[in-house]
Amino acid sequence: MAESLILASSSPRRRELMGYTGIPFEVITADAEELKTGEPDKLVMENARRKAKAVWDKHPGRVVLGADTIVYQHGKVLGKPRDEKEAAQMLHDLSGAWHAVYTGVCVIRPDGEEDVRVDISKVQFVPLEDEVIQAYVKTKEPMDKAGAYALQGIGGMYVQRIEGSYSNVIGLPMALARDMLRQAGIQNL
Repeated sequence: MAESLILASSSPRRRELMGYTGIPFEVITADAEELKTGEPDKLVMENARRKAKAVWDKHPGRVVLGADTIVYQHGKVLGKPRDEKEAAQMLHDLSGAWHAVYTGVCVIRPDGEEDVRVDISKVQFVPLEDEVIQAYVKTKEPMDKAGAYALQGIGGMYVQRIEGSYSNVIGLPMALARDMLRQAGIQNL
């Protein structure tokens, strides 16, 4: 039953992506402690599971989808920058290089069964001059984004190539989410 779907996320990007499916859903922000370190695939899957479980525990019998996205480069997790200096450093690190975007997705079915998976995309940035990095940071767009950039915004100008899911880089791999929701009994258009 589509009306039983809850998106356990405060992300406007995930809300927008889910809106494209035509599936009715409710947004309830998860109050869950997130892990900050660990192997990237395990980290995002556990954080997605924690978010979904926190909401499902308050709304049992519903289908809940939770997700978590990180940027990973050279053995380091690049989360949301704490300040402009950290955002600029992340962008400097990404400049002219490849990085990976990991998104963990967890769907909890009405009976409490959990389906947790991960999607990985590789992204290559163009080389960025310091002035470009500083100007981009001043727009404030990088401040609430993993890896300090938004593919669907100004940051899209700096992405040269993507291998994998475009929507994964935004925050929710739609083909994977569709498959998981279908298996939980929720159909899209």
